[in-house]
Amino acid sequence: MSVSSPDGNLKLNVLVKNGTASYSVIYKGGIVLEDSPLGLIANAADFATNIKFVNSTSAKIEETYHQTKIKQSQVNYNANILNCVFSNAKEQKITVLFQVSNNNIAFRYELPALGDTKVCVISEEKTGFKFPASTTTFLSPMMRSMTGFARTAPSYESGYEADAPMSKTTSSEGYVFPGLFNLGNKAWVLLSETGVGGSYTASHLSSYKNGLYTVEYPNVKQNNGFGSSSAQISLPGVTPWRTITVGETLKPIVETTIPFDVVKPLYKASQDYKTGRSSWSWIVWQDNSMNYEDQVKYIDLAAAMKFEYILIDAWWDERIGYDKMKELIQYAKSRNVEVFLWYNSNGSANDAFQTPLNKMNTAIARKNEMKWLKEAGVKGLKVDFFGGDKQETMKLYEDILSDANDYGLMIVFHGATLPRGWEKMYPNFMGSEAVLASEMLIFSQDARDKEAYYASLHPFIRNAVGSMEFGGVLLNKFLNKGNQKGQERLTTDGFQLATSVLFQNPVQMFGLTPNNLTDVPAFELEFLKNVPTTWDETVFIDGYPGKYSVVARRHGQKWYVAGVNAEKTAKTLKIKLPMLAGQNVIILNDNANRETNTASSKVSKNGELSIVIQPNGGFVLNN
Repeated sequence: MSVSSPDGNLKLNVLVKNGTASYSVIYKGGIVLEDSPLGLIANAADFATNIKFVNSTSAKIEETYHQTKIKQSQVNYNANILNCVFSNAKEQKITVLFQVSNNNIAFRYELPALGDTKVCVISEEKTGFKFPASTTTFLSPMMRSMTGFARTAPSYESGYEADAPMSKTTSSEGYVFPGLFNLGNKAWVLLSETGVGGSYTASHLSSYKNGLYTVEYPNVKQNNGFGSSSAQISLPGVTPWRTITVGETLKPIVETTIPFDVVKPLYKASQDYKTGRSSWSWIVWQDNSMNYEDQVKYIDLAAAMKFEYILIDAWWDERIGYDKMKELIQYAKSRNVEVFLWYNSNGSANDAFQTPLNKMNTAIARKNEMKWLKEAGVKGLKVDFFGGDKQETMKLYEDILSDANDYGLMIVFHGATLPRGWEKMYPNFMGSEAVLASEMLIFSQDARDKEAYYASLHPFIRNAVGSMEFGGVLLNKFLNKGNQKGQERLTTDGFQLATSVLFQNPVQMFGLTPNNLTDVPAFELEFLKNVPTTWDETVFIDGYPGKYSVVARRHGQKWYVAGVNAEKTAKTLKIKLPMLAGQNVIILNDNANRETNTASSKVSKNGELSIVIQPNGGFVLNN
């Protein structure tokens, strides 16, 4: 059986041979995935061996949807469908549903009721990905369970190795989704999954074994060993979607919307949720800033910068208190600033001790707390320190989101898993960390050394499939309260400003400090006062993961173009900006002395513009 994309460039073939089912992928005549296994094993049925083809049907899907929290606000999804029905030795049936759109494949398993059996536990998925031998990888290893700070791993906060041969990707824990693969001059491929909620476990890629990667379920040690690593579903039931994005260039990778194309909203928004930017004391001033006076300074900073929010982080309940917090919220409202509050998700998953603790992990405590939050006027929560990817934990994510919607609260997750279609599934979901983010710039010299390297990767990998709350734009020269010595920032102001556009998340927690109002050039502050956090269109301009990246985003009629350079020498680019052809633009860019300046320029009539990006530097321009 086979199915092709509407434009005919992407073709998927399905084969049954010697009792096993497999699929292969061809793009513009070249092999992208060789015969790769399909199948799963459940307690009620084995769909991995003795498989026979029963029948297949074809169809088409055409949908249009509007979604303000992702990289493109108006999406037209057109795909060709192939439904393949297989049976096993016991004549039990399973369907594999393939949807192939231009540059994207999404597929999942669909199980009917198995006779009188109306529930089952899926212990293993045989789904694999067999790339040509010369393929190189851009992967981030899954963190070892119950390690790291307060045994809170895994939290999707490992780094990446760029262009590694597959033979070197042998991490015993496997690799997180998404994973990027380079097939030389033939194609780029991005693998991920979407549609994971409380009714299934999240998964990841295995290490490279026997010539392929497979879908792996969580390590049983996650969540302090509590809960199964298998998935329990009612029948009829479905698995999450496996997604494959393919492009001759990186353009389809950066611009894909497949994580959202194949999922549906799970409930209606209880109100209109307001996206925006936020100040945040903890990132630079750390725990000592958790006092009333310092939070007033950060509210005033948010007001001066026209930011919509302030995030008040860990320990607020002990060091400010619930009663004084009500006063602080009212003061913020008087300055036209709304409040996000931090919470520890933990009950028994790990040793994370920061408070508020034991408020989000059970339904009774959570609803009591959220009732107070709504009455106090809080608009959103940042919930931290989750236990892993087991179904038990995925259900906790979903319960927090669902309950929060009842009380009109937005949710941002930190110390958390990859969001898998959640922007569309949950209307009050406002992003996840799930990346080696800004806090590691404070704590780690290695992270500071590699800041530009990682930033050049994210548009092609992590941020390509979901909102990424990085918590960046740090304009202190030294990443501490004194701003005099220690923890030196190695990237330029131009780089930091560029990440406000390069990194996509509907609510951005920026790392500015009150002193920046006087020690940062006024034109830089003016840019941040006006930069949007939601986008109507995203366009790949140029780049290579691990070296440099340039991305354009449109908000309304206004275009923003941002780029960063991770290489050791200045990079001269002639970028193509057809959307700005003949227009005047304002450019914020670094000179050879690493000083950021502002200048006006004009894009040529043929849409080209020459620009130089300094090492560890960046630029941003807008019309």
